[in-house]
Amino acid sequence: MDTNKRIITEQLMDQLLVSIPTGTVEMRDDRTKEVWVVEIEAFELAKFQITQDLYEACTCTNPSKFKGDRLPVETVSWIEAVNFCNMLSAYLGKDSCYTIDLATETVVFNSQANGFRLPTEAEWQYACQLGTKGIRYGELDAIAWYKGNSTNRTWEVGQKAPNEWGLYDMLGNVWEWCSDIYDETVYGSYRVIRGGGWCDMERSVMATTRRRSHPFSFRIDDLGFRIATSAKK
Repeated sequence: MDTNKRIITEQLMDQLLVSIPTGTVEMRDDRTKEVWVVEIEAFELAKFQITQDLYEACTCTNPSKFKGDRLPVETVSWIEAVNFCNMLSAYLGKDSCYTIDLATETVVFNSQANGFRLPTEAEWQYACQLGTKGIRYGELDAIAWYKGNSTNRTWEVGQKAPNEWGLYDMLGNVWEWCSDIYDETVYGSYRVIRGGGWCDMERSVMATTRRRSHPFSFRIDDLGFRIATSAKK
């Protein structure tokens, strides 16, 4: 086993995936006022946002502005997050979930693959809310790094209280890329980001807040991601 694969394996032991049960989640778009319900199949979601040590062990790069092994990786585009999922899958002998064509900026998702992927936004919101309709899973200062307490920086993952499913930093610290296209008819290929970040005011750090940006070019120092995988069958 080469050094990087050993590091990645050890990191994953520390960064265990949490099993999320089946259920439903009510979604809402404040821009269009549309409300819809999504059925959620059981899946697994990373306990923490992807950290810089794991990202660097896998990709041999670290684009983050705020440096630190256990800080969340940030300043990553959606396509870089997806590519990380493929690389991590390959390191651990799993099937890649994405086929990527950079020339045409085309990404095809393989729903049958057993590798790592980004969560859908419905999965993300369901996991954040624990199957409820609450906008937060606790008092904000206790669960999230945001503008009111972050001192304008990211913080090591896992320092705030988790939700009852054992997921940390679902709100605050850095926004998280999700797999979905936001609204193709209006925004083209823009992908969804959720959760709020260290520089956001309280009103933006909610389980229901939806934002979006360009998947290939948008990078910012309060945007990262966490990984998911479909439940074993």
